[in-house]
Amino acid sequence: MKLLHIVGARPNFMKAAPVILAAAQSPRLQQVLVHTGQHYDEKMSDIFFRQLGMPQPDVNLGVGSGSHAVQTAEIMTRVEPVLLAHRPDWLVVYGDVNSTVASAIVASKLGIRIAHVEAGLRSYDRTMPEEINRILTDRISDLLLAPSDDGIENLLREGAARGSIHMVGNCMIDTLVRLVPSACRPDAAGLPGRFILVTLHRPSNVDDPVQLAAIVDALNRLGARLPVVFPIHPRTRKRIAEFGLKLDGPPYVHLLEPQGYLEFLWLQKHAALILTDSGGVQEEATYLGVPCLTMRENTERPVTCSLGTNRLVGQDMGRVIAEADAVLGGKARPGKIPPLWDGGAGGRIAALFETMATA
Repeated sequence: MKLLHIVGARPNFMKAAPVILAAAQSPRLQQVLVHTGQHYDEKMSDIFFRQLGMPQPDVNLGVGSGSHAVQTAEIMTRVEPVLLAHRPDWLVVYGDVNSTVASAIVASKLGIRIAHVEAGLRSYDRTMPEEINRILTDRISDLLLAPSDDGIENLLREGAARGSIHMVGNCMIDTLVRLVPSACRPDAAGLPGRFILVTLHRPSNVDDPVQLAAIVDALNRLGARLPVVFPIHPRTRKRIAEFGLKLDGPPYVHLLEPQGYLEFLWLQKHAALILTDSGGVQEEATYLGVPCLTMRENTERPVTCSLGTNRLVGQDMGRVIAEADAVLGGKARPGKIPPLWDGGAGGRIAALFETMATA
């Protein structure tokens, strides 16, 4: 049986690596890895293949950046001849990025079966492009591989066939479990011993000058309480400069370049508090037991709030500061790890494919 994996952006790599590594142990499974190039520079892409122990892609489509429409169209155009050349038994797609939905649409039209890893997540906010990607990908997928019980409930509510849904756990946690012993301190001068870790990249936060100004002000104020470490996304850095905003420098706010997986994992593990608008960081913080405040009005990962260490604090910076003060004052809510976030999701997925290969 031939599996063709599609990856394109930083979040995909941590999810795909466990599946690829587990499937490589089966002589019945042949694999092809295609990188669309949605994230294409060394700091956002290449370093992850090395650190995660992934094979180099068999094909790189070299799509690069662009609007959602341009990027999605380019991926569709470039992936079609690859799918026709390889004719896989299954296209395996991950998460909710443009590479995922674009490749799935093409495969569906070619009659190639689709497996969606991380199926069923919903924020119920269709202003998020990722939500559209999730819904469309799930609707045309033949195998729905859910990371949590809420994902299964969402899929059943939307009419997905029960037999197509499998609870496999969280592949991103597989990668964390495997590599947390190898986490390494970033090579950056002056890193504080205790700090707040910040990640920020969503358009709702960084493309609105009023909202971004409020966030910058809040980070400067929090930095006066406890140093802030901020590996800054290129998009966010660009917007801060465009809007004429200024983050206080050390010792209050330490700006870092985007970090590799092992370096960022070290930062998460050692943070006193994480402020983020990322989906995956909510999950990793929950597993690591680190308090997390998510600066969004909703989350597609509600299990990180119901069971984990995450709290939704919205975009009111007064609330963000109040919640941060509570956590730093010793009032963090204890969390627990959700079911099947145990490092074995990739193995369960590979076992499903192996069973189908022998049927």
